[in-house]
Amino acid sequence: MDINQEKELVKQAQKSPVAFGHLYDQYFKQIFNYVVHRTGDIGVAQDITSETFFKALTNLWRFQWRNIPFSAWLYKIATNEIRLYYRKGRYNAVSLDELIETGNSVPASTNDLEAEYIEAQDALHRHEEFLFYRQKISELPINYQEVIVLRFFEEKQIKEISQILGKSEGTVKSLLHRGLEKLRKNHHQERQTCNLLETEALYVQEGR
Repeated sequence: MDINQEKELVKQAQKSPVAFGHLYDQYFKQIFNYVVHRTGDIGVAQDITSETFFKALTNLWRFQWRNIPFSAWLYKIATNEIRLYYRKGRYNAVSLDELIETGNSVPASTNDLEAEYIEAQDALHRHEEFLFYRQKISELPINYQEVIVLRFFEEKQIKEISQILGKSEGTVKSLLHRGLEKLRKNHHQERQTCNLLETEALYVQEGR
């Protein structure tokens, strides 16, 4: 979906909440995977994703275009919910059923939620590399976790991460560099982590 299509879809959703279901379909898997990568917990990720879309729906009238994709706004809401989860050590959210029962929107992909859950659960057990990185990254302060996950697991460019987190591109690069340095220092015997740092150093130098 290009920016013009996204803009038109958001415009429709602001006038008719039912149209929000199309935005939900477009971005659910993307946001859900992001939260899984940040928390490493499928159940928590399901709750946070649910809350993210619930808050997006109820606050959609506030969204204004400032040359920032709508998806960046969703990532920002999800990031704030993840921060809340880490501060409290637990998470209370509306269920997806409650989101549907509001009558404001019925996501068209609701019947696929169980499949999404199973797919994500299988992926966690299947990919040892993810589990390795997830454990190491989770030991870092939250601000480093955010930029590293967005950069490597979500494959976001520096500019996109800047938009999502509301930080300057220079700050994002600095956080990436310092976060990866901490990974290398804490786990200097892990070859994969060192390779990760070397690759990112090249990306940052190129301004990507």
